[in-house]
Amino acid sequence: MTETLVFYLFAAMTVLAALRVITARNPVQAALFLVLAFCSMAGIWLLLEAEFLAMTLILVYVGAVMVLFLFVVMMLDIDLEQLREGFWRWFPFGILLAAVMVGEMFWVLGNRLTAESGLSTVVQHAADYSNTKELGRLIYTDYVYPFELAAVLLLIAIVAAIALTLRRRKGTKTQVVSQQIAVKREDRVRLVSMPAESKIGSAKKQER
Repeated sequence: MTETLVFYLFAAMTVLAALRVITARNPVQAALFLVLAFCSMAGIWLLLEAEFLAMTLILVYVGAVMVLFLFVVMMLDIDLEQLREGFWRWFPFGILLAAVMVGEMFWVLGNRLTAESGLSTVVQHAADYSNTKELGRLIYTDYVYPFELAAVLLLIAIVAAIALTLRRRKGTKTQVVSQQIAVKREDRVRLVSMPAESKIGSAKKQER
C-alpha cells in the first residue's frame, strides 16, 4: 500500500513538472521543472528496483546536462516574443500529436497480451539482488553487438560534430602547438646590458 501511494505521488509530480516544462514562460523555470521531472522519474525507477538507471539519471542528466542547459539559457539573450511566434498556428498539430501519444499509452497499458504474460507486474527480487550487475551482464552478453553499435554511432556523431564546427574562418587566430613547443628562451627573453652609474654622478649631472 505504501509503495502504491509513493508511486502515485512520484507519478503526479512527473506529470505536473512535465506540464510546467511546456507551459512555463521563463526558460530558466522550464529547465528547473525539467530537473524536478527527472528527479521524480528517478524515484519511480527506484521503486522498480532499477537503482543504476535512477542514479545515472540524477548524476548524468540532472548533474551535468541540465546544469549545462541552465548555463546556456542564462547566458543567452533569448527573445521570448520571437519564441512565441507561430504558437497558435502549430497548436492543433500539437493537440493531435498529444492525442496520439495518449492513445498509444492507453493501448500499451490496456493490452491483454501484456497483462496475460505477467509483464505488467513488478518482480520482487531477493535482498542481495544487484541491478547494476544484472544490467552489465545483459549488456555484455545478450546485447553486446547493439551496445557496440551504439558506441560506434555515438563516436561517429562526436567526430562529425567536431568536423562541422572546426573549420577555417577568416580573422580567427589559432595556436600552432609545434611552434609553441619549439620556442627557446632566447626567443622570449632578451637580456640588455646597460652601464651602471653611481648616485653621486647622477646628482652632479642634475645640478649642472
